[in-house]
Amino acid sequence: MRKLTTFFIITLLALSTSLTAQTKDAHTTLKKHINNMVQKVETVDDPNEKRKILNNSLDDLITAVERVESMNGISSEDKTGLAEFKSSLQEKHNELNGYGDFTRVKNSQLNNFANFIQQDFEQADRVITISLTTALLIIIILLLL
Repeated sequence: MRKLTTFFIITLLALSTSLTAQTKDAHTTLKKHINNMVQKVETVDDPNEKRKILNNSLDDLITAVERVESMNGISSEDKTGLAEFKSSLQEKHNELNGYGDFTRVKNSQLNNFANFIQQDFEQADRVITISLTTALLIIIILLLL
């Protein structure tokens, strides 16, 4: 009996380590998506093209989150995390374009704004509040967009 209990404990620890690694991989993939956006923005000289890259990337992320939100089987905790993530993305989209109470980001500040999006995403770690499955669904949808 003791051997069986030890086996189950070791198995659970191994599975939780594996799940943690997979979760980090999914979150790393989302961070890479945002990092690619920043790199594209910084390599382009035309402000209109920079703004287009930022808008397209934010739109893709928002669309992916909305599609995952509408799927059956998403837990209430994940839906809350997705709503917070989407709200943050929408706020940045509004600020970029000067919607609502925001002043439009100046063309000369677009590189800084792209970096701000990346830093906010990494510091706030909003994606941590969603499960591995939900993060993977967002990644899959992003790849399809």
